[in-house]
Amino acid sequence: MKKIGLAFGAAALVVAGALGGTTAYADVQGGIKAGVLTCNVSSGWGVVFGSSRDLRCVYQPLKGSPEHYVGHITKYGIDIGYTQGGVIVWAVFAPSNLAPGALGDGYAGATASATVGVGAGVNALVGGFKNSITLQPVSIEGNTGLNIAGGIAAMRLKYSR
Repeated sequence: MKKIGLAFGAAALVVAGALGGTTAYADVQGGIKAGVLTCNVSSGWGVVFGSSRDLRCVYQPLKGSPEHYVGHITKYGIDIGYTQGGVIVWAVFAPSNLAPGALGDGYAGATASATVGVGAGVNALVGGFKNSITLQPVSIEGNTGLNIAGGIAAMRLKYSR
């Protein structure tokens, strides 16, 4: 039991470290805040070397109407346990305001999470048109279950009219 507690403690440090580095990363990328992307994540099992979960997302640009996206997020690395569905919220940074449907593409970046009952995670991602869009965590991913994960995340979004 002590080893499990140490593992979750280590994962919490990874989450904190990942959160601390995301702002600096967006500063390097440049761009303006174009809006906020909120995704509902399906529940599922982590199977040691990774997991994949479905997403239903709403992008609210700073100017304009909400846009809907569907997709999935896949985590590569350590991912052990089960989590119920959760919500992830990202600030969207881009070189300029985005045209409708512009978030529909692939993204990649770092991920870390720890859950014992109620947990938290972070996913900082870059992708979109010529890797010019940065998704910075606005709030920590909220989920419930028993899980530990860390590694690389890949996400694919498809514009859903």
